[in-house]
Amino acid sequence: MIPAAFDYARAGSVEEAIALLVEHGDEAKLVAGGHSLVPLMKLRLAIPSVLIDIGRVAGLSYIEERGDEIAIGALARHHDLETSVLLKEQVPLLAFTAHQVGDPQVRHRGTLGGTLAHGDPASDLPAAVLALGGTLVAQGPHGRREIAAPDFFRGFLETALAVDEVLVEIRVPKVAGAGWSFQKFNRRAQDWAIVGVAAVINGTAGIALVNMGATPLRATAVEEAVRHGATAADAATAAEVGTDPPSDINASSEYRRHLATVLVRRALEEASS
Repeated sequence: MIPAAFDYARAGSVEEAIALLVEHGDEAKLVAGGHSLVPLMKLRLAIPSVLIDIGRVAGLSYIEERGDEIAIGALARHHDLETSVLLKEQVPLLAFTAHQVGDPQVRHRGTLGGTLAHGDPASDLPAAVLALGGTLVAQGPHGRREIAAPDFFRGFLETALAVDEVLVEIRVPKVAGAGWSFQKFNRRAQDWAIVGVAAVINGTAGIALVNMGATPLRATAVEEAVRHGATAADAATAAEVGTDPPSDINASSEYRRHLATVLVRRALEEASS
C-alpha cells in the first residue's frame, strides 16, 4: 500500500516540534523511528497531512540515574535499552523486554517514546513501564507535565498526550534486586504478542498485560491477590478480571483469557523465585 500524500518537516529541537504541532494541530503527526506510524499510513488507517520528524533532535537519547529513578530520553532506541548496563543492573525488566521487540532492524530504529506515544495494547514496552509504575513527561507550549503510566493510556491507540505536546522523557524506579519476569506468547519470534505479561515483585507487585484490552492494562486484581498472600496459581486466576481481549485471526478472546492465566502464573513464579 502507498500512503496518502503528506508534507514533511524536520524539527531541530523539541521547541520547534511543538511550534509545528501548534501550527498544524491534529493534522500533524510526530515520527521518529516510524515503526508504529508508517504501517498505519500505508494502510491509510492514519492520514496525517504533515509529518514532523523528530528523529534527529539532540539530547533525547539518554539513559541516566536520577536519585531513586532511571530517566530515559524519549528517543532512546530499543537497542539502547537492551544493551544498557545501567538498565541491566537497575531495571532489568525493561532491558529484557526491549530485547523481545521485533528484530534487530526494528530495535535499532524504534524508540521507547514512539512506542509509548503510539499506545498499542499489543506492544511489549508499555506493559513493562506500567508494571514498573513509571512516569511519562510531556512538553508542550506551556511547559512540562508529568503523567503517571496508568493515566497515560486512554483508549485504543489513544494517550493522554495533547495534540501540541511531545513525549520527552520516561522515568522508572530503580528495582535492583527485585524479582521480575516478562512472559510473551506469539506464533513466530517477530510477531506481536498474542498475550504478554510484565511482572515486578518488590515488596508490592506490579503486573501488566499485553493485548488483553483496548489499552495496555494493569492486572490490579492479581496485584491485590499477591498483596494478600495468594499463591502464584491462585493469584493468576484473577488475570482476566477487568480485561476485554480481542478476537482475531491469531486467537479468540476466550483463548487469550486462558493464556493470560497461564502466563501470569509463570511470571509470578519466576519473579518470586
